[in-house]
Amino acid sequence: MKQKSIVAIAFGIVLLASAGRQSAFGQDGGFKPLFNGKDLTGWDGSPDLWSVQDGAITGETTKEKPAKENTFLIWTNGVVADFELHCKFKLVAGDPSGFANSGIQYRSRVVKPSYWVVAGYQADMENGKTYSGILYEEKARGILANRGEKVIVRANGKKEVVGSVGSADKIEAAIKKGDWNDYVVIAKGNHLTHQINGMLTIDVTDEQESQAAKSGILALQLHAGTAMRAQFKDIQIKSLK
Repeated sequence: MKQKSIVAIAFGIVLLASAGRQSAFGQDGGFKPLFNGKDLTGWDGSPDLWSVQDGAITGETTKEKPAKENTFLIWTNGVVADFELHCKFKLVAGDPSGFANSGIQYRSRVVKPSYWVVAGYQADMENGKTYSGILYEEKARGILANRGEKVIVRANGKKEVVGSVGSADKIEAAIKKGDWNDYVVIAKGNHLTHQINGMLTIDVTDEQESQAAKSGILALQLHAGTAMRAQFKDIQIKSLK
């Protein structure tokens, strides 16, 4: 996994913007796998922290090999714009009382190539009771929608909760701690939704044109902090163009 691939990604984003944000994947309307189940072909991140274990992309920190800051495994085969993404995730803390947090970055950008650091929209997940399913904007506006909220981010950046997509407690109860869960992310124009295990967790319309990303990279997060393991498999995507 080489640093130059990140430079290529950043350059590709510039080209994409200048070309009118064309789709990075096919036009046949079908889902396409992003992970071959065997190795990290098509992905780039710290070789000390990312590997394939038991047929799943695995990000793991230990006391001996911590993450110095939030770091990411970046998909290198293009950028995403309007899409529907499906995957399975599992989080395990290094000890029973520990913290495990990760996320799926989308329409994002590389801000520190030397450590695979990414900023942008994140479909959050954790082994706790608060953040799984929320919309968080890494290194930018922070939490844009808490679990269960329907939100409009107004043109001036003000976040307005305009409704509910369900009970935060019921959504939390459906998430399997330390086991596999299904995550669905849908982004079309300025409308973003997340689902976990078939339950809608957030619905956001982002009207802040100066901040709302229309395209960018896809990446998986490994959070700094205590020892943890984040795993992903069955990652597939289709264009909504």
